[in-house]
Amino acid sequence: MSLKITDQCVNCDVCEPVCPNKAISLGPEIYEIAPDLCTDCVGHFDTPQCVEVCPVECIIVDPDHAESREQLLAKYDALTREDTP
Repeated sequence: MSLKITDQCVNCDVCEPVCPNKAISLGPEIYEIAPDLCTDCVGHFDTPQCVEVCPVECIIVDPDHAESREQLLAKYDALTREDTP
């Protein structure tokens, strides 16, 4: 499942650099996670790295973007695949 950052975010800047898919960016008010890039760290790590480092525990599962582990692995494959000429 894709993750999302709640409005309890304090903009501490620790989540963005640990995201292996570059899915986290600063939005108009708080950090945001792009669901099309978030794989819940599947394929990279055993646990979501942003959740591990968040000091206020404001990163939760996004119920609007439910995905199975297989779907997350497929997204990971698509994001990390090198295009061959």
